[in-house]
Amino acid sequence: MKRLIERSRSVGEVLRWVTQNPGKVSASHYPIALHKLGQLLQQQQGQAAVNGESRGPGHVLEQPEFQTLCQAIISGCAKFDNFSIVNCLYAAAALGLPGESPLVRVLEDESRSRLGRFNQKDVSMVFSSEANNKALEAIFSSQLFYENRQERFIRSMAEWLPRKAENLTPYTMALIAKYVARHRLREPRLLDTIANFLLKRGEQLDSKVIQKLVFPFSRMNYRPSNHGELFPKLEAILEQKAGSSPLATVNILMSMFQLSHFPQTVLHQVFSPAFITNVMSSPYALIVRRYLSLLDAAVELEFRDYSGPRLDPRYRVLMFEHALTADEANRKYSYKGLVAEALRQLVGEECYRQDEVLPPGYCTDFLLWINRSGTVLPLSRVPAASKAPSAHTTASPAAMSLRSSVLALTSDLQVVLSVNDKWHYCQNSDILVGSRAMRDRHLRLLGYCLVQV
Repeated sequence: MKRLIERSRSVGEVLRWVTQNPGKVSASHYPIALHKLGQLLQQQQGQAAVNGESRGPGHVLEQPEFQTLCQAIISGCAKFDNFSIVNCLYAAAALGLPGESPLVRVLEDESRSRLGRFNQKDVSMVFSSEANNKALEAIFSSQLFYENRQERFIRSMAEWLPRKAENLTPYTMALIAKYVARHRLREPRLLDTIANFLLKRGEQLDSKVIQKLVFPFSRMNYRPSNHGELFPKLEAILEQKAGSSPLATVNILMSMFQLSHFPQTVLHQVFSPAFITNVMSSPYALIVRRYLSLLDAAVELEFRDYSGPRLDPRYRVLMFEHALTADEANRKYSYKGLVAEALRQLVGEECYRQDEVLPPGYCTDFLLWINRSGTVLPLSRVPAASKAPSAHTTASPAAMSLRSSVLALTSDLQVVLSVNDKWHYCQNSDILVGSRAMRDRHLRLLGYCLVQV
């Protein structure tokens, strides 16, 4: 039956095979039939366009045989396996069936009921095929999806989300922003869509929602294309809503600082006695004081021209109770994992090693090989040349030069690793503050500058 469907040369032939042989049709045949119908209809439309005709898929979708096919899927989908459900929904979307059609509604409901049992590929296929607010809310609320990095899905979503963003709720857009920030998916089109949503709807949004929408930009050091309009608008909103959610206000300011934008008027408010009194009387006083202390440190490090009020020393607290060792920071905040992920994206897995031991016994977090021009090289090219020559061989001048470079690299790498504790001390789990210049300065020793991670 599969071969017969796939070899069909017309829409009518596909429908006849499926509807006239119900006993020979299994669940796996339905998505094949829907997919083949989509291909044939696309061919028909292309030919009609060449002939100067206007022919849509409506005349086929209204045929009794097609309705019989849809009804068979509706009646049996509860017994279908996950693969058949997912592929039927995907094929139905490709076929152009509207979201309100009975077939799509039943398949969507069945997919949602099985969401916890779907694998990653199934989840991505389901929700890349019905792109409405309800579907997006379901996918980004799924723990299975949230815990896994779906680069291909996000890249695909960036293409169509701008057209649908106006129909999304702030809650759904905040879920998308949270996911993008968690997995550091630096997709400019998607980030610009979030920024445009924020620009258009910002005045209607709660500070806590604004905080979630702004966070991906600072997380990935991305200034949205509309930042010239967006940042002044955020300043105006914060001036009005600064006291409604102190922690959200401080976090928004921190994000703006990360993007080198310093709203003086809002800082005057945040460091005012009235704001501090409001913080002290809230149940979240300690955590807000920690973030205020972090913001005050950021003002000192990043905004040297600021001459307004600052946080009273009486209210300053340490972000951490003591300076963290590298092991503590890795265990609690996984910065090592963040750097590894950034390197994977920037230079590729073949161009760095993690947790390598170099002679005579240096333990390294990350190892990169870089030539004199500062180019990062694949590690597969150079390990043999880095070894000390044996007594029976004479090393070439090039090999000796490379070995010298390796030793210099090892020395420089130790300098970089030695400042890890300082980096961890001035970081928290979400925001880097005041460490950018120090980090970049030491990474330049490797001839390579890592983007903000």
